[in-house]
Amino acid sequence: MKVPIKKILFYSGMVLLGLVVVFLVCRVLLNLDALGNTVRSIFGSLRAIVLGCVMAYLLYPLTRFSEQFLLYHKVRKKTARSLSTAFSTFVLLALIVLFAYFIIPQLVFNVPPLIQNLPNMVSDFSQRISDYLTAHGQPTTIITTVSEKITAAFNAWLQDDPLSALVDLAGRVAAAAKSVLNFIIGIIVMVYLLMSRDQFVGQGKKILFALCRKRSTCDVILKHLRAINRIFSGFVSGKLLDSLIIGIICGICLSLLHMPYAMLISVIVGITNIIPVFGPFFGAIPSAFILLLTDPGKCLIFIVFVIILQQVDGNIIGPKILGDSTGLSAFWVLFALLLFNHLMGFWGMLLGVPLFASFYYLLREFINARLRKKSLPLETQEYVHVSGIDEKGSISYLPPPVIEFHPLFRGEDSLWARLRRRLRHPLSPSQDSPPDNPPSDDDPSS
Repeated sequence: MKVPIKKILFYSGMVLLGLVVVFLVCRVLLNLDALGNTVRSIFGSLRAIVLGCVMAYLLYPLTRFSEQFLLYHKVRKKTARSLSTAFSTFVLLALIVLFAYFIIPQLVFNVPPLIQNLPNMVSDFSQRISDYLTAHGQPTTIITTVSEKITAAFNAWLQDDPLSALVDLAGRVAAAAKSVLNFIIGIIVMVYLLMSRDQFVGQGKKILFALCRKRSTCDVILKHLRAINRIFSGFVSGKLLDSLIIGIICGICLSLLHMPYAMLISVIVGITNIIPVFGPFFGAIPSAFILLLTDPGKCLIFIVFVIILQQVDGNIIGPKILGDSTGLSAFWVLFALLLFNHLMGFWGMLLGVPLFASFYYLLREFINARLRKKSLPLETQEYVHVSGIDEKGSISYLPPPVIEFHPLFRGEDSLWARLRRRLRHPLSPSQDSPPDNPPSDDDPSS
């Protein structure tokens, strides 16, 4: 039987492609370190591009609002686009300057003296504990030993790796210069993206409609992308604004309470508040430790203040700003933080909640679409007591479990009524316990 030449060429090409894939997989498995270095170098070269995209995404709401404001006042579209982009860039640079003016001096002036005085603070704190234990007749050997070990370990840490690494001034200057260069390039990328965002959006939709066979598929994809964008933008921008407000409130209140290192602690609390759930603890623990070594009384006041502040943030400020932007319950927020912290580290704790919320949204839409096709209810509460669903779609329910409890205080059969009857008419010893040898029917004496 004669085989067509087209089939011979097709199968030969598939075999050759399979061999190439096997060869590439073997090379990758044998050179994982080289592959990792290559991937890291590629992402390192694109760091400025990624930074520019992130800044453009964060500033897009402000740019869009200012552009719509200018268009409302009869400004030409091209001029409004340029002015809104310039305004957003100016706001970003102003925030960076304010951060450098207010925060960096606090870090520079407070952190080095704190590090230098930390051994003395540990010694003073241990001495206070020893005096307290001595006054109450308790041994102080353990406290003295632990204090000496902590001080020795801290002094060794100061003299070894951290300071020796920081002494390399040339490397620090090079890293700082590279970071500044990446930031400048990121600003340029951000401006270009904000100015040409319509073109990029149009190109993306053009590719989508070219690849999808059905227009309904494109509509569904665009709908989900818009929902994911709302989740990310609402969570990120809302969390940044919430953390800024918490940092400002913390700084004002700590200054009024005359707390030491008030600005430094406010910066730590504000920055760590970006992390959901665990952020307040990450910021409060080192701050409370610093205050504990300085003044234990003020440390206790700070802990009470942080608890009140986080309750206000979680119940008043946070819901007002964030609303229900993620659509996740507290359990799934905690699950997302633990999962993405294991997978991505620090960035996983920052972005894990919106990433998981996006996945949760897509899964929920898929499940709801399947239920609509089967004409089944969509509400979760409808399935709590379901016992089964037949082929016709009829749902049968189980009766909800009911536990019968006797009333405590009301009614003749309540426990309180029984107790009162027992107290008023106590049983006699003969009535309280049955006889040891009850008579039987066969006993002639009975």
